[in-house]
Amino acid sequence: MDNNNTPENVSYTVYQEAQARADRRFKYMWITVIFLIMLLVGTNVGWIIYESQYIESVTVSQDVNTQSSPAYVNGTGEMTVNGEDKANNN
Repeated sequence: MDNNNTPENVSYTVYQEAQARADRRFKYMWITVIFLIMLLVGTNVGWIIYESQYIESVTVSQDVNTQSSPAYVNGTGEMTVNGEDKANNN
């Protein structure tokens, strides 16, 4: 039994073919990675453009009635208006 862990000898042509295949695979992998990065950037730009079309501005106005009196509701739900107790009619 041979315990020598040396690899088998392969011809130079087989080695060149394996290297060429590995180089092509590596090249296609990088092309795929660059393409995916471009798609990611493109979809993000597209989403930003899409969302920027719908910029809304909201104006809130509130009328102030100076004739009204302050109301206060305590912790038990009883309501006081101008110091007078009011029944809580829902």
